[in-house]
Amino acid sequence: MMPRAQFTVQSSRRTEILDITDEVAARVAEMRVDQGLACVNVAHCTCALYVNENESGLVADTLRLVEEMSRRDDWRHDRIDDNAAAHLAASIIGSSVVLPVAGGRVELGTWQRIMLLEMDGPRRRRVTVQVVADGR
Repeated sequence: MMPRAQFTVQSSRRTEILDITDEVAARVAEMRVDQGLACVNVAHCTCALYVNENESGLVADTLRLVEEMSRRDDWRHDRIDDNAAAHLAASIIGSSVVLPVAGGRVELGTWQRIMLLEMDGPRRRRVTVQVVADGR
């Protein structure tokens, strides 16, 4: 059985970036897996996960890039929900990240953080963390 945990994140704006690193790290630590891989997934179609620095300028630049690359006035899906840009950006960025676990901790670089990109908020999002233990 692979250890698994879930938690929720509440966004407060239409588009925003939330740092979920501490929540993920806590869940991985609770699983008591020494070595393996942690898969972090958000089970929603209009938000995404990525790993990068949580620096305010970079966060603003990321939001700007995502908005500029997906903004259009003629997306067909907008006739239904007016959130086609969010769906398309989430498809490009992705809904999961896989990270190594060593010594019971998620391994990240000095400035790396696990970031949730909300593009259709405010919403409550469910994040799943599952660890595959190294069988050695």
